[in-house]
Amino acid sequence: MIPFLDLHAMHNEVREEIGEAWHATMASGQFIGGPAVRRFEEEWAAYCQTKHCVGLKSGTVALQLALSALGIGAGDEVLVPTNTFIATAAAVVAAGACPIFVDVDPATLLITADGIQRALTASTAAVIAVHLYGQPANMDAINKVAAAAGIAVIEDAAQAHGATWNGQKAGSLSAIACFSFYPGKNLGAFGDAGAVVTSDTALADKIRALSNHGRSEADPYCHSLIGGNHRIDALQAAILSVKLTKLDRWNADRRRVAQRYTEALSGLPVELQAIDKAALSSHHLAVIQTDRRDSLRRAFNAEQIGTGIHYPIPCHRQEPFMSGDAAELPVAERAAGRLLSLPMSPHLTDAQVARVIDVIRRTLEIDMRRSRQMVA
Repeated sequence: MIPFLDLHAMHNEVREEIGEAWHATMASGQFIGGPAVRRFEEEWAAYCQTKHCVGLKSGTVALQLALSALGIGAGDEVLVPTNTFIATAAAVVAAGACPIFVDVDPATLLITADGIQRALTASTAAVIAVHLYGQPANMDAINKVAAAAGIAVIEDAAQAHGATWNGQKAGSLSAIACFSFYPGKNLGAFGDAGAVVTSDTALADKIRALSNHGRSEADPYCHSLIGGNHRIDALQAAILSVKLTKLDRWNADRRRVAQRYTEALSGLPVELQAIDKAALSSHHLAVIQTDRRDSLRRAFNAEQIGTGIHYPIPCHRQEPFMSGDAAELPVAERAAGRLLSLPMSPHLTDAQVARVIDVIRRTLEIDMRRSRQMVA
């Protein structure tokens, strides 16, 4: 059996260190805030090349609070790539604004500056650039369009821990960025967790207040805003600090697996996500596009090899966002029927990767042979 993501192997590598961090946090008696949270926030801000990090309970909350801190809400439109997890769009709704879906580039499946330019209206207040599958979007071009239009840019970097664009870390490519530490992420907690990073002190202070019932840092009995309970748990922060020490190596191992896939699948009727020369992907997912997805999934299931689909239904075709005049976004709609995520984990062995590749080759060869016989 080859799992889609081997969390057991990742956790076994850090089991002892996490146990120590867990017990130290329990011994401190500080489960909300405290030294474990401060330590992780400082470490993650430094890692992302930003001044501030605010730990939160999820990536979805991070997006919602980022929008709110920027003053985006009722009457505002936020541009969102339709090829993303629904949380990106749901956070816009939770902030009181309206998501406007934008098609993606056919090679990278990421939002583009041209797509943003075409979608701009007088009500556009922001764009959320999603660094999907581990690759940052072209932030140079996106920031240029956004600056000219006078709109905010938010990075949804939930799948891009440690990725870079022209050597600059995801999270530092705009005024504010949001991360998820869901267990399956490159840097994952033992439950839900997230964070906002920024170098804008005023934004960081506002998000920290919004996450803690609007409480003032100077006076804990003074609530200057209507906020909520969105803080990260200290135990999750302690775990993330331990796993952060392994992140760069784990990402390098993911890149090793991705390179094997790229080399082995060249010339076959599959399309891997194109990686821009300016990007260093963290390869959260290894996504291919193929017209033979169903055949491949059946073959993988028979071999007990885990796969996934990210994502089979574009956001603009999800029930809460559908309307009678729903936009036609052809690139994402075509890709949705062809996407397949291969096993991706820093602990995949060479033998496991070779087995995945062999199943793809054998299945595609059989399908192509059948197609030729039908034509003949």
